[in-house]
Amino acid sequence: MAPDPEHRLGELMESSNPSFETVMSCVFGIEPHETRTYLALVDQPGSTIDELEGPLERDRSTINRAMATLYERGLVRRDRRLLEGGGYVYQYTAVTLPEVRAILHGALDTWTATVHDVIDEFDGE
Repeated sequence: MAPDPEHRLGELMESSNPSFETVMSCVFGIEPHETRTYLALVDQPGSTIDELEGPLERDRSTINRAMATLYERGLVRRDRRLLEGGGYVYQYTAVTLPEVRAILHGALDTWTATVHDVIDEFDGE
């Protein structure tokens, strides 16, 4: 699981003291509300989209799009639960914070090494 190639790591340079949410949004190329959705799932594992409407104060369609992005980035897992009357609902669980921290550290280390290489290879021409 790796951060999206559309990361926004350059935005981190604009802040001398970025929040965890800002770092996460920039590294994974996600929006702040998607980061808040991830953090809500950390607190409420196994939630459905309907169960997150109240805590997130967002409508169902916005949460659904956020979940699709988080799932695509590998930040949440989903399980299909069959309903008694037929049909199913997805329950979402956040990837653990230690896993996300490891991914963030790895992405930042890779980016920093790339910048160091650019600096080292610059010859003034």
